[in-house]
Amino acid sequence: MMIARIWHGKTSIENFGAYTAFLKKVAVSDYQKTTGFKALSFLRQIKNGEGHFTLITYWENLEVIKNFAGQDIEKAKYYPEDNNYLLEFEETVQHFEVFAS
Repeated sequence: MMIARIWHGKTSIENFGAYTAFLKKVAVSDYQKTTGFKALSFLRQIKNGEGHFTLITYWENLEVIKNFAGQDIEKAKYYPEDNNYLLEFEETVQHFEVFAS
């Protein structure tokens, strides 16, 4: 059964556009080259004076997520450049079975 992996991050409004560009350039290609990856949706909004990003990636199953995230698939994966943009680093992600799409 396909799995959705959901991550959330937030930036200042000043970094909203730059982080969007970074994600498009680095993260999207990183996901696309990972074995077991199916698709993704990057969502963004400005709320309460901050830029919020939600990433939903779709995977063949839980096991293949290790190809991207490592052995502990519950742990959020960050890039070194995230230090330049993110206001905080959430430690975990959520996984859901996709039962319809």
